[in-house]
Amino acid sequence: MLERFFKLSQHQTTVKTEVIAGITTFMTMAYILIVNPQILSTTGMDAAALVTATALSAIVATLVMALYAKFPFALAPGMGLNAFFAYTVVAGMGYSWQFTLTAVFLEGLIFILLTLFNAREAIFNSIPVNLKHAVSVGIGLFIAFIGLVNSGIVVSGKFPVGDGKLDGLIVTLGDVSSPQSVIALIGILITGILLAKNIKGALLIGIIACTVLGIPMGVTHFPEGFSFISAPPSLSPIFWKFSFAHVFTLDMLIVLFTFLFVDLFDTVGTLAGVGRQNRHVG
Repeated sequence: MLERFFKLSQHQTTVKTEVIAGITTFMTMAYILIVNPQILSTTGMDAAALVTATALSAIVATLVMALYAKFPFALAPGMGLNAFFAYTVVAGMGYSWQFTLTAVFLEGLIFILLTLFNAREAIFNSIPVNLKHAVSVGIGLFIAFIGLVNSGIVVSGKFPVGDGKLDGLIVTLGDVSSPQSVIALIGILITGILLAKNIKGALLIGIIACTVLGIPMGVTHFPEGFSFISAPPSLSPIFWKFSFAHVFTLDMLIVLFTFLFVDLFDTVGTLAGVGRQNRHVG
């Protein structure tokens, strides 16, 4: 059945390959379940509800991609837009999260319309190949930087420079001797060697190795009150909490256009990078 539906032989792949690729993809993107709520909850949104929303959006989007488009792409909320939402629009510009959520909702509708009328495809095709690759590299570096910061290998923030004043966003070396940093460096080394040797499942093996090594070092552990089976948190604190009172304002137009612009180029870079690697092969 899987062979007929997904045409695995035609795409030079097997069920085993797709299962390994699926598990690896999940393991490498599961961080979004923690990071997305962490970022967006700084705006005042309920963190527990954000976990449910993040999971549901990933489930629905990935199933549509798998069963309708039949592409081996897993989809989830993207890094970058959530940071722009929380740190730039809400914290920096002073808008409420309800106002910003409304802008994202309207931007999503416009995004769908652009897709239906093939405007996105036209934009994608008009962008030079080197720029598409540059966006892909930028997204990859951004995600890698998040990993380096969270592991403690590097520290970012405003630090005293020159005359002692805080100036600019500066990156410094963190405590590379800490357990988290050591595990991260070991994981990078293991994964890099396996990738260089073209071993299938290199990322998955690296993740599993880090998880196992982290147990005796006190890095890998279950949070207090953890349960393998539990009801998901309610969406009610954030569901449909839009603010349409300021829809027809210049502020909404600016925020909406910015989200649309960032979203367009973010997806262009992601599709260019992932599509070039997959080409219908899992």
